[in-house]
Amino acid sequence: MTLTGKRILMGNEAIAFGAMKAGLQIASGYPGTPSSEVMETIISHAKEYGIYAEWATNEKVALETAVGAAYSGANAIVTMKQVGLNVASDPLMSLSYIGVKGSLVILVSDDPGPHSSQTEQDTRAFGHFSNIPVLDPSTPQEAYDMAKLAFKLSHELETPVILRTTTRVSHGCADVIIEDIDPVPRDIEGFVKDTRWTIFPKLTAQRHPLLEELQVKMSDRFSEYFTDNSFNSITKGSSNIGIAASGVSSLYVQEAIKDHPGTFSFFKTATAYPFPEKAALDFMKGISDLIVVEELDPYMEEQFLQIAGRHHLTINIHGKKDGSFSFSGEYDVDVVIDGINRALDKTGSKTCRFSHSIAAIKAEDIPSLPIRAPTLCAGCMHRTVFYGFKKAAAKMRSKTGVDSVFSGDIGCYTLGNARPLNMVNTCLCMGAGISIAAGLSHTQEFGNGLNAKQVAFIGDSTFFHSGIAAVVSAVYNNANITIAVLDNRTTAMTGHQPHPGIGITAMGSPAKMIDIAEVLKSCGVGMVKTIEADDLDKCMDIATEAMKFEGPSAVVFKGKCVAICKGTGQYIVDEDKCTGCKLCISQLGCPAIFSIPSGLPVIQDTCSGCGLCAQICPSDAIVLKEVSQ
Repeated sequence: MTLTGKRILMGNEAIAFGAMKAGLQIASGYPGTPSSEVMETIISHAKEYGIYAEWATNEKVALETAVGAAYSGANAIVTMKQVGLNVASDPLMSLSYIGVKGSLVILVSDDPGPHSSQTEQDTRAFGHFSNIPVLDPSTPQEAYDMAKLAFKLSHELETPVILRTTTRVSHGCADVIIEDIDPVPRDIEGFVKDTRWTIFPKLTAQRHPLLEELQVKMSDRFSEYFTDNSFNSITKGSSNIGIAASGVSSLYVQEAIKDHPGTFSFFKTATAYPFPEKAALDFMKGISDLIVVEELDPYMEEQFLQIAGRHHLTINIHGKKDGSFSFSGEYDVDVVIDGINRALDKTGSKTCRFSHSIAAIKAEDIPSLPIRAPTLCAGCMHRTVFYGFKKAAAKMRSKTGVDSVFSGDIGCYTLGNARPLNMVNTCLCMGAGISIAAGLSHTQEFGNGLNAKQVAFIGDSTFFHSGIAAVVSAVYNNANITIAVLDNRTTAMTGHQPHPGIGITAMGSPAKMIDIAEVLKSCGVGMVKTIEADDLDKCMDIATEAMKFEGPSAVVFKGKCVAICKGTGQYIVDEDKCTGCKLCISQLGCPAIFSIPSGLPVIQDTCSGCGLCAQICPSDAIVLKEVSQ
């Protein structure tokens, strides 16, 4: 395929094309917003260019798979989001000591905001912690170019390289100049047996000094990029005030100061770690005040403070630590303008202050927007399961006095915490619901706390990701819990990627389908049942049976994700039968049902025909819409 030229690409697409241009051979990852499109793009071109690509069961497995490829001399990439790096951190920390033979790029997408994550962690700090270099592009073009650079550095230095993006770089679109992709090289040397690949304390002791020397070498290399590489740049200004930024924050700074060209010295780096100390030291000379602009952690700010301290520089550094900028949240041009103005006020300088491009509007003058809280889709199978457990738990509580605690997990079903369902009492990280439920169950042996049955909800993809080990532990330690596996046969929240329970690989090849119920049985779960999640009464009955079971029990609820399998019918309200009780609204929270001024509920065209509302209507007023012939 002829690709050379300018194309509009998302940042994640640009990274994929950059990786393929660099000679990518092996790709592995686990889906997670905002990183997923990198693998999706690679997968869509994998057969065309002879690349092997796979979705792994979790980020740890994905990294280890890519490591094996790199040990053989292959060019490999592994993709994940920032919380996925936590899962992969075990092999990551050891890998920095061992290194690689081919090349290995670790694409990690951070999520300032956060938009779709349970943390706002900063991967630059993880790179520092693990002694692995971090590249931090600010635009889709830089993302493309730095993907190629990452493979080059990894091969030359025999170390993995982290390519860190943020949501605005990953999902932003821009013109990107790309090149034709060459056929995938077929000259992999293969794995050569060597003691360097087996980590032992003696090897670690030998390698650690070399690893620290490598940090200095890379820092010097990154300092050289300020003279021969467009990723890093220094612009001298007329004032004695400098501004430093990296990643997408550098674009915000450029936009903020564009009306005052030449006033501020500007330090822009895309090589976050090891920090380019020589270039930074040169930049700081002659500057009395330095304003550091960066999202999330004060990583650059701390680097500048250390340099100033080591070299006894008389310079005031403004950023997060003096309150000029916030430690959390996503930045934009307006946030950066406000932060620079606060920093300028602290300098006492008469240098210009910045105004917003749009006049400030009083908060009371801004019209309120409709509240659109996150919610399960209309017709989602999870709603039926949650409601079934809710009714079963209420019945059990009224009869026995035993309450229920519902531990959730990461996925669409996290939205079960929303009103009126209120069915998620805990949610920590992927796979944690089962372990937390087990921990809660064991605490009931002590004191006079809540007498409750512990129920853990987990999705099918999350079950394979990190749920199996939790099941084994719960069974081994006799935890009295019920596990509800919500199996909609896809990784729904991140873009409907396949998983081991689907029977198809990332590249569309048929695969062995792993049966979740059989896995649960093989782990020793005492009661394992499978049921279609479309009949509320059956869901309530089996939920009751599972919660009454002493010891670990599990139910696999099977259904379809309505985002990819639309229903065949639609329900409407028979106004002659409707009594206006509004149970369908107050009990379910389905976004397809709402009230009109007359008080009667209305079902919109977004109804997918799941029939849950019809099943709970006490007057049989919700019926299938007749389709005209």
